[in-house]
Amino acid sequence: MRQRLSVSTGYGVAELLVHGDADIVGLTLGDSGLRERDISVLTLHRGASVIPNPREDVVLESDDRLLCFGKLEEMRSMIPARRKRSRKVKKLPKVPIHEQE
Repeated sequence: MRQRLSVSTGYGVAELLVHGDADIVGLTLGDSGLRERDISVLTLHRGASVIPNPREDVVLESDDRLLCFGKLEEMRSMIPARRKRSRKVKKLPKVPIHEQE
């Protein structure tokens, strides 16, 4: 989520990216639940196309970018949790390397 504008306390304009594994892929804007979360889609960017003020029957696709106005906390809650990074540091062997030979 990238915040674009802060309007009043707790509300603002932000851009949301629809990832391929998002729950809303394949749903219409009306069925996506955004309206119930107090989020209005101002513009939908799909590839080179721009759809200003998209209708409720537009079906959301992977990699769509939505310019939205609404509760910033609700928009933040839609961001998937980051995967934990795996450790890059390996554990030391119990027997020192020079004694292994």
